[in-house]
Amino acid sequence: MNPLFTSFRLGDLELTNRLVMAPLTRGRAGDQCIPNGLMAEYYRQRASAGLLISEATHISPQGRGWVGAPGIHNAEQVEGWLRVTEAVHADGGRIFLQLWHMGRASHPDLQEGGVLPVAPSAIAIPDDHIRTQNGKQPYPVPRALDREEIPGVVEQYAAATVRARQAGFDGVEIHGANGYLIDQFLRESSNQRTDDYGGAIENRARFLLEVTAAVIGAWRPERVGLRISPTSGYNGQSDSNPEALFTHVAERLNPFGLAYLHVLEGLPGHFLAMPGPRVTPAIRKAFQGPLMVNGGYDAELGARAIEHGDTDLVSFGIPFLANPDLVERYCTGAPLNPPDANTFYSAGREGYIDYPTLEEANTHSR
Repeated sequence: MNPLFTSFRLGDLELTNRLVMAPLTRGRAGDQCIPNGLMAEYYRQRASAGLLISEATHISPQGRGWVGAPGIHNAEQVEGWLRVTEAVHADGGRIFLQLWHMGRASHPDLQEGGVLPVAPSAIAIPDDHIRTQNGKQPYPVPRALDREEIPGVVEQYAAATVRARQAGFDGVEIHGANGYLIDQFLRESSNQRTDDYGGAIENRARFLLEVTAAVIGAWRPERVGLRISPTSGYNGQSDSNPEALFTHVAERLNPFGLAYLHVLEGLPGHFLAMPGPRVTPAIRKAFQGPLMVNGGYDAELGARAIEHGDTDLVSFGIPFLANPDLVERYCTGAPLNPPDANTFYSAGREGYIDYPTLEEANTHSR
């Protein structure tokens, strides 16, 4: 039997299969960043995944940096997310919330009071622009966090975890990837601090480990996952020795007993692949808990990775975006809907909840 379709024990949760829907920013939450009925339907449609991971969700007003992305820092947002989790659970699904602080990947237009976004160091993202409600803007030079401020930012993650529990989620995933705040602390290109949060690998990993401890303290280890992207260049990120950095991170995470470690690293030939050796195999050896991989897998490659012991779970992003019944399509070998990149971040139902299932496609073809 294809191992993708076998059950998996994730902490104290039993997953019906090993296909995970990766977190996918879609920008449908409106100006108030409140999850809505459209989003509830989107996630409900995909509840056949063994686990859904929500789109990245900012943990505080300070953590915001994407127009239309949802939040989890006030009562209205908790209530909106509750509609989503109830819809998923009604269809037998499991869903984790991804906790997001964007750090320097933001702009004063998206910050309360028009203040500068914060980061480990006052280094701007080298990309050309960020999209705000006022149109495209150049990335600003962020404000470096004072040493005394860091515990307060860690507490934002813990408080958001409490609200995720109130919103009915089955767990949370800490977003430590893709050049956002945690990744900014981890990597040399964005962290040039000279205190105990900068310099040596042990120091640059400190913020991530403190956040992990705080989130676990607000729930329990088996309901907490973590995502990293060891070689991604997104948001201007780089490091001189990603294998040393991320194997250190993996080893330091072992005592926590996390639900899983989620590694985003493109396979050779995938658009996310970076030059140089892949780090995921070394992370697999270093991390003792369940591993989830992402970055160019399909049904065949995912099954092979599990069979060879390279991973325990496989997450799929764009395939799930365009195929709400991806599990059935992979199981039966049916063709996939092509994704429409023009509607990835647009408003409304088009390219969001109108991708047909196999049943709908067959009905319309009769």
